[in-house]
Amino acid sequence: MYFKGFSIARATLSQATLRYRQGGSGDPAVLLLHGHPRTHATWHGVAPLLAERHSVVCPDLRGYGESSKPPSDARHAPYSKRSMASDLVELMTQLGHRRFIVAGHDRGAYVALRLTLDHPDLVRGLVILDAVPISEALRRCGAEFAQAWWHWFFFAQPDKPEAAINRDPNGWYGDPEQKRRLMGDRAFEDYQRAIHDPSTVIAMLEDYRAGLGIDREHEEADRAAGRKVRCPLLFGWASGDDLGRLYGNPVEIWREWCDDVVTEQVFDCGHHIAEEQPEQLARAILGFAKGLGDEAS
Repeated sequence: MYFKGFSIARATLSQATLRYRQGGSGDPAVLLLHGHPRTHATWHGVAPLLAERHSVVCPDLRGYGESSKPPSDARHAPYSKRSMASDLVELMTQLGHRRFIVAGHDRGAYVALRLTLDHPDLVRGLVILDAVPISEALRRCGAEFAQAWWHWFFFAQPDKPEAAINRDPNGWYGDPEQKRRLMGDRAFEDYQRAIHDPSTVIAMLEDYRAGLGIDREHEEADRAAGRKVRCPLLFGWASGDDLGRLYGNPVEIWREWCDDVVTEQVFDCGHHIAEEQPEQLARAILGFAKGLGDEAS
């Protein structure tokens, strides 16, 4: 059943309002962060399984879904991963979670990394799904990456990408019936509302515009200062996606960013791991959480 046992609410924060679901009980809490162009609904097959042992929180990131869309600026700072991460610290504090696991997929992985680097005392464990740091992807950018990930550079352009997407959202994002089968009816309907909202489309693009500028600067500053992830990391990637082709063994990139243990898991599926392999992903996160031991609480 769709998010069985979960409630849905909105949290008013200092710079944004976030829609979120929460359910379950038990420490450490698990914060689940979606990617583009999804909403929190992408986790509907995973979250209830985690909620059997943990408190689980699934927000729409700032700018996505039904969360608010603050005005941007010339540097796209309101859509930096630092700004998004600050929202989530406020949210988890409001909900009474002192330390927690954060798991992020796709764009949500960049927010999860930034949250962990900026607020290391709050994050007990980090789960990264199908992503490497933005600065690492850009540093390795060659013809193959540019051809496969051209949307990063198109989305950074002014005005044109939103005009193209808003003209025909389903034409842009792909066969809606195929996505319905993958996502399930209710998650698909939530996704449809998001991609057909022009203000959401613009905000999602601001996320990418921040990525090529201010987010990259923040990551490069971390590397220059020697800041690394101080908690254990679970890195999961999909064999049917392109991380292996682009980076060989992408877990080695994450080991360079971490001072603690890095565990790797490869999922036999495409990019949307939470939708294609929800049970396997839930088991992986539960095992990771259990391995954190008593310090997790």
